[in-house]
Amino acid sequence: MMDLMDALPTLSATEITTDRVRLRKAHVADIDGLIELQTDPQVRAHLGGPRPRSVVEHYFDANGISAIAGSPGTYVIADPETDRFIGTLVLDRRSADLPGHVTEEGGELELTYLLRRGSWGAGLAFEAASAALRAAADELPDQPVLVVTQTANERSLKLATRLGFQRIGTFEAHDAEQTLAVANLHSFKAWSPLSRPTLE
Repeated sequence: MMDLMDALPTLSATEITTDRVRLRKAHVADIDGLIELQTDPQVRAHLGGPRPRSVVEHYFDANGISAIAGSPGTYVIADPETDRFIGTLVLDRRSADLPGHVTEEGGELELTYLLRRGSWGAGLAFEAASAALRAAADELPDQPVLVVTQTANERSLKLATRLGFQRIGTFEAHDAEQTLAVANLHSFKAWSPLSRPTLE
């Protein structure tokens, strides 16, 4: 029997490009950047802390880039001119086994992203997320999309609000309070990131 998560579609596009970011599939040259994201204490401050570098390196040695490159809805955020690795963005299904849902069966779309510290504060996460959500809104039926983030992560919560997500509750996970926010997928149809106000 097919697992429910396998039966639910996510974003199928292999590349999405805007003026300042390209969402594309990962390749071998991205491994150093991917390792950096998982081992940087500031990037992982609200994600349970940095992972040991040896563990992350072993994972990629054992699995290669194919461990993430082939997953639908999983992208590297890159500079469209230089192809430099900026971060990652995933629009995937939230497992029903995890807390934080708005439907009884779970499996809602969930947006997650990580950016290299040097790329923070330039609006690149907003541009990447809005592009992915617009593409998904054009491809998929209307449905809820979730953002789950530690309540202490004010930067991430501000971005979710700017994108149009509404905070609907909190729950405890990973020894910290998490905030659950939701938006309707089709609210992202045909809007430009420039159409939303900039938050200070």
